[in-house]
Amino acid sequence: MKTLYIMRHAKSSWKFEELSDHDRPLNKRGRTDAPLMGQELAANNAQLQLILSSPAVRALTTATLVARELDYDADDIAVNDRMYGASAEELLEIAREAPADVDSMMMVGHNESISEFANMLSPKHVASMPTAGVVALRFNCDSWYDIKRDNAELLFYDVPKNHK
Repeated sequence: MKTLYIMRHAKSSWKFEELSDHDRPLNKRGRTDAPLMGQELAANNAQLQLILSSPAVRALTTATLVARELDYDADDIAVNDRMYGASAEELLEIAREAPADVDSMMMVGHNESISEFANMLSPKHVASMPTAGVVALRFNCDSWYDIKRDNAELLFYDVPKNHK
């Protein structure tokens, strides 16, 4: 069995016009929502062996804040440059490249592709993911290469608004 948590980065700030899209930080709500979702993942017994993140500041900060809540060493977050600007199909390729000995991982990325990726794999429709939204899927297979909608079970779809 393989378990995949798909997360959209938390709310980012548009306050700093001089920053590139890649360098935008989280805003106050994002810095609150990311750890909140990490706490909810912990409450759902998420045992992550790997966190993959886009290199964008807002995604990597989200991944770091979630990791802290799960006692996952932030230094072990794998930054995958291909995730920034990736299509849903490219995200699937990246997921399928995960090490065989990893049974549970999270991918932190950007919309619209992160929502499309979740819907590509989920047997039930997932609404467009809001910032800090998380979709959890379990796959009845032994290899990441074999993950697909046909062997997926939607464990949950959670958003910060559910906990405020």
